[in-house]
Amino acid sequence: MVIAHAIKCSHCGAPVEFTSGEITATCKYCGFTTVVETGQVFTFEHSLLLNKFDETQIETPIRDWMNSGFLKPPDLAKKSKITEKNLVYLPFWVVSLLAKTVYKGIFERITPPVMKEGTLEKEYNWLVLARIATDFPTREYRVPLEGKIPYDFRKIERFAKILNNEISEDGAVTLAKQQIEAHHRFLLQKEVDKLIEVNNAFSVKQAVYLHAPLWFIKFDYRNKCYQLLIDGATGTVVKGEIPQKGFGIF
Repeated sequence: MVIAHAIKCSHCGAPVEFTSGEITATCKYCGFTTVVETGQVFTFEHSLLLNKFDETQIETPIRDWMNSGFLKPPDLAKKSKITEKNLVYLPFWVVSLLAKTVYKGIFERITPPVMKEGTLEKEYNWLVLARIATDFPTREYRVPLEGKIPYDFRKIERFAKILNNEISEDGAVTLAKQQIEAHHRFLLQKEVDKLIEVNNAFSVKQAVYLHAPLWFIKFDYRNKCYQLLIDGATGTVVKGEIPQKGFGIF
């Protein structure tokens, strides 16, 4: 990581390093999170999910994934070589809200078509990755909120990498609303074939800033490299590249 700036921790006075674009930074000496722009203490709830695997233990969920599923080559676990195991604590906003969509549309799957009206109402703990440029599969990641604790830097492994926040709380709430609007439009495809009118309303309860442990794995199989993403809190595979049977390619 190329260091662009540094400020003093508002709690212990130690230098806090951050890169361009990050709006909060966490002190590696005392664990306090500081707002980069003002140098003041980050006042929102900051939580942490604990990692349950070390560099040796993480091989168990890796091999379990390789040995499971009929889509994978039968020799995947035996012939694969793990080349990289990187633990990264990623920053997320968990936006808790109630979303209500009132809609009107045309149901065309019968003759004659009929006008249909209704309401779609759901509660969400919507996950927003607090990094701007990334292709992290947020929708595939089911963050285990029941395991979160107050942020404690002493519980983070020395070999792990911690990424800071690049999206404000307001920005995360806006993104959550936009993504839920799109999600509701997708769900409404089951109800109507053509939407005429859609009105969305949101009641935001809270937004929690959270660091979660993710293992970024690389492995070689038949001279090609593949990637695997594992939730360090549960050992669940978030996403994995599967070689085709008999060809060793993705």
